[in-house]
Amino acid sequence: MMQYDLIIRNGRVVLPNEVKKLDIGIKDGVIAEIRPQLSGTGKEERDAEGMYIFPGMIDVHVHFNDPGRDDWEGFDTGSKMLAAGGGTTFFDMPLNGIPSTVNQPALFEKAKQGKVKSVVDFGLWGGLVPGNLAELKGLAEEGVIGFKAFLSHSGNDEFQRVDDHSLIEGMKEIASLEKTLALHAESAAITEMLTKEKQEQGRITADDYLASRPIVAEVVAVERAISYAMVTDCSLHFVHISSAAAVEKINEAKAEGLDVTVETCPHYLLFNHTDLVEKGAVAKCAPPLREKREQEKLIQCLINGDFDMIASDHSPSPYRLKDPTLHNLFEAWGGISGGQFTLLALIELALEHQIPFTKVASLVAEAPAKRFNLSSKGRSEVGMDADFAVVSLAESFTVSEENFLARHKQSLYMGHTFPCSVQLTINRGEIVYENGKVIEQYRTGDWLKPGKKQMKTAH
Repeated sequence: MMQYDLIIRNGRVVLPNEVKKLDIGIKDGVIAEIRPQLSGTGKEERDAEGMYIFPGMIDVHVHFNDPGRDDWEGFDTGSKMLAAGGGTTFFDMPLNGIPSTVNQPALFEKAKQGKVKSVVDFGLWGGLVPGNLAELKGLAEEGVIGFKAFLSHSGNDEFQRVDDHSLIEGMKEIASLEKTLALHAESAAITEMLTKEKQEQGRITADDYLASRPIVAEVVAVERAISYAMVTDCSLHFVHISSAAAVEKINEAKAEGLDVTVETCPHYLLFNHTDLVEKGAVAKCAPPLREKREQEKLIQCLINGDFDMIASDHSPSPYRLKDPTLHNLFEAWGGISGGQFTLLALIELALEHQIPFTKVASLVAEAPAKRFNLSSKGRSEVGMDADFAVVSLAESFTVSEENFLARHKQSLYMGHTFPCSVQLTINRGEIVYENGKVIEQYRTGDWLKPGKKQMKTAH
């Protein structure tokens, strides 16, 4: 009789095409068996009766800021927070650490920090900035997930936005390396002009901030990048898209055969500009939360299957940079702290809008794994890494300072009640979160390096 390291019994397993009541046997960190009423014994067993077992969430867009700014959020607190939300893998962005991840030494230092501190697996983005074209090949050879660039100011003077020359030359090089370029798509010409105009006029309210980053700035930047992709054949991934008009442009590019994917974030789907007006800096991000009518369009895009994946863009900061008493909203840090809530948010939206849980699993696990070539992640199948989020629909979850595990507790999500809760998170067969607590353990997460480029993500 087979002995497993861990058996999860009686759960409703979210498979790629169906949800089915099954037992899961785990051995040596991988899924050894999935079947009804699994025979054999486990060194440990968990009963998931009535619960849903999702593949572990892969968050492709977080800012944990190690090394150098771990007082904002580091791999330690950030990975524990992600585990509490059912996350088993994250990709850390290159811009807010010191130094930014724009060359091999910076990459190695960041990876060193992650391997010591992270409780779940992680990948690392490299950066494309003016002047580092010669560094891209070395970063690719050492296993970056892809490259990130900004078409508008990043908020960090150490990570400069790309100009036209840097962008098109970078895209040509990234294409030759068979990597993907992730883009923050807002037009610098538009956002900088409008921001300067507003501040000179003393117009610094929430309405003014929204007006300074209009939808057209996102659309123009998306069109520009797509045009360059047509010339360079560079694979693109658009991050945190906030408007249906930009989604439409990306869909048109896909229809023309370009290798392009798009993510949005839960905060654009659950919240809108009214929250910025009412809550102030804690709800400030870039692009900004849109008006309610645009939020509704984005939800329809989600229902229609227009988004390839959902990512948190967890972008925390110390309290002083989100101080609600700040008179000038333009001076507050522009980022949402909420990486713990992506899976919960998608389940809430799925329940409200009759979206299948199989689609949720695709958005937060299977599609990210396929897009970024992590062949052992993203699906609940024999031979895959034993990464799971066990979710109860019988217990709700109200966000509080006590159960939000980020370093800094101010969040747009504070006080929000989700109609579900994560009960158990498993990373490569190890229980990392259970019953509201991160399990302190000796093993830390692995630094994941993508395999060879796969076929384009199906749309």
